Amino acid sequence: MRRAMQSLWNSVTFRNSTGVVVGTMQTRDHKSAGEWRVAGPCRSSSAQSKDVLHPNEEMRAMFKSKYLFCAAILAGLLTGACSKTTSRAGETSSRIYVTNETSGDMTVIDSFTLDVVTTIPLGKRPRGIHASPDGKTIYVALSGSPIAGPGVDQSKLPPPDKGADGIGVFDIRQNKLVRIIQSGSDPENFDLNRDGSQIFVSNEDDSKASIVDAAAGKVIKAFPLGEEPEGVRVSPDGRFVYITSEDTGTISVLNVAAAKIDKTFKVGRRPRNVVFLPDGSRAYVSAENDGTVVVVDTAKQEASQTIALGERGVIKPMGLLLSPDATKLYVSAGRGHKVFVIDTSTNTVSSSFEVGERPWGMALSPDGKTLYTANGPSNDISVVDLATQQVVKKVKVGRGPWGLLVLGN
Repeated sequence: MRRAMQSLWNSVTFRNSTGVVVGTMQTRDHKSAGEWRVAGPCRSSSAQSKDVLHPNEEMRAMFKSKYLFCAAILAGLLTGACSKTTSRAGETSSRIYVTNETSGDMTVIDSFTLDVVTTIPLGKRPRGIHASPDGKTIYVALSGSPIAGPGVDQSKLPPPDKGADGIGVFDIRQNKLVRIIQSGSDPENFDLNRDGSQIFVSNEDDSKASIVDAAAGKVIKAFPLGEEPEGVRVSPDGRFVYITSEDTGTISVLNVAAAKIDKTFKVGRRPRNVVFLPDGSRAYVSAENDGTVVVVDTAKQEASQTIALGERGVIKPMGLLLSPDATKLYVSAGRGHKVFVIDTSTNTVSSSFEVGERPWGMALSPDGKTLYTANGPSNDISVVDLATQQVVKKVKVGRGPWGLLVLGN
């Protein structure tokens, strides 16, 4: 190695084992000038003195005498290289918001550290969760009706607390629930129009759908539907809203401009959720009791195809989520413990993987590389690396996690 002499200050260049420059420093000692190679890069400080290769015995002795000084500088220079190997590649920090139906609160998780940041009380039975278009507000469906599964005798349940019904408005900057707006009886899920001025709500025990003025905080109009409405989705062009009814096995099509139900059609037993392709040409509906996903031709407003996922009663499709490029549809299978992946170009199942106990709500990281599932009975969420389709961590949350939302910081 050639050393260049300067009058006062000399330069030292640090290169890693592949020859890439990882940093430089200035020194008054001409013997230390030149290029040093670091065999690391991510070694403990005690190993760094062994991993630095020196051109001659003189410099090796000099390095030992200045070990503490150089070790500190090397640690700073190599921090960036080390962090890339210990963090999830390319991920930027976001917040994961989890509604916990049984404990009545919302868990907030840092997506980078996967640590729980805080848990915030919301009200009774928080379930559906969506953000405003500007990302400043989170809306959550709250219900005072008692929890009851399919087939439960309603007469034996405690009376509902109708004063607890509504859409909770959570201010992200203030990190608190600021108000609850009217939404009709027993709201379970909802969706917003493009500008966030209207909220379309499924009112489960009332068998109705409501249109809510978000600013005024009151119901504009309500429509009778089939029994136990749940899934709600606004079409990409904003013209229609599809609402599932579990007990009647139907989709009701709400015409937004006309403010009326245009059509109701069958889609399978106990439809739970619905999503649209970005171009609006097709919709997908999860039919829980059939173990299928139903494809809907939106031009004809009728079911056109059925995708079987597995044995009825074992595989129970619940949540639906499209990948950012809409080439994949993720389907949570409830008691089937799995997430299925459907190729939307062929409408066939391409893979499936285990995630946890009764996965329901799902969300994706902003880059689409990580999937999160809410696992109700185990009170946790699963973090799935989609490249390997493996659960990399489970994070404990409140009781009965239901819905998930991911927002960038």
